Amino acid sequence: MKIVADENLAFTEYFFSEFGEIQQAAGRTLTHSDVQEADALLVRSVTHVNESLIQNTPIKFVGSATIGTDHLDIPALEKHHIQWSNAAGCNAQAVAEYVITALLHLNPDLCDQNKKMTLGIIGLGNVGSRLAYMAQLLGWTVIGYDPFVQQHNIPQVEFDHLLKIADAISIHVPLTKTGSHPTFHLINAQALTMMQPDAILINSARGAVVEEEALIADLQYTQRKVVLDVFEHEPEISEQLLNLICLVTPHIAGYSLEGKARGTQMIYEAFCQAFGFTADKKFESQLPVCEPYFQDQNLIHNLQQHLMHIYDISRDDANLRACLKDGKIDQVAFDHLRKNYPLRREWAAHGGPQA
Repeated sequence: MKIVADENLAFTEYFFSEFGEIQQAAGRTLTHSDVQEADALLVRSVTHVNESLIQNTPIKFVGSATIGTDHLDIPALEKHHIQWSNAAGCNAQAVAEYVITALLHLNPDLCDQNKKMTLGIIGLGNVGSRLAYMAQLLGWTVIGYDPFVQQHNIPQVEFDHLLKIADAISIHVPLTKTGSHPTFHLINAQALTMMQPDAILINSARGAVVEEEALIADLQYTQRKVVLDVFEHEPEISEQLLNLICLVTPHIAGYSLEGKARGTQMIYEAFCQAFGFTADKKFESQLPVCEPYFQDQNLIHNLQQHLMHIYDISRDDANLRACLKDGKIDQVAFDHLRKNYPLRREWAAHGGPQA
């Protein structure tokens, strides 16, 4: 069996080497010639798995170690009778911790339990619900908006109301352009106008959920604090946008070691089911032991003392800004950052809480 895998997948050899030859490739530039002899294809969100890629190949299985599926042409996969799987929720904990880290980096006073904070979460699936739980542990007020999901412990409000009253808004939706509630350009000029001028906006979901042109206009007027891990025209990111955003990272919100390993394990299990193999490997056996920063139950105190050691988000911001070349982020440098990213550990690895 021949397996073509994105070179940035974690623990590929551990999970798949027993099944045959593994050919690693750069996911963003994967072509039909790379997969013309492949029995299975393992990808991330940077690979567009479409008709032109998979036609006239022996591919029988496509696994994407990611939450989203907007990069998969599912009708084309089904047309060619190719089984497919994604890894919904694999890095949800990592993204939730990323959002809280970003908020505490921008405003350390949020660790003060006497300070009022209303976090609005758009999208209450795996990531949004975990973020809500972690935020509630910090004593923050949480409100949510999701027309498809109900969470009994998260008060839901109308979209416009959330925009108007939240002190910070975090986006956790897939990118959709059709249906009753499309998310493409969900945050547009009208939505930005509804937000409080000093409300923080965080997008770690899909870049095109936020209309970049409208965001630039809003920032020139309000100078609000915005955190972007994803960008509408990614990997093309302009110097103009960077100069207006207070915190930027190179699409790594979910890049914890646990999240990456969990994603690979999930597509390994789907792969085994598709081909009739026994799935008996677990990623936990491959993880190194971490320093126990959370040695008591005082979450706020532990975060005040150790958050910088767990994840220095300012380093990611500086590294991305250093990739500027001729007025925009250099694509090769952007991909190099992601390929060589030093995977951080989730709080639970240090003895902390997990949703």
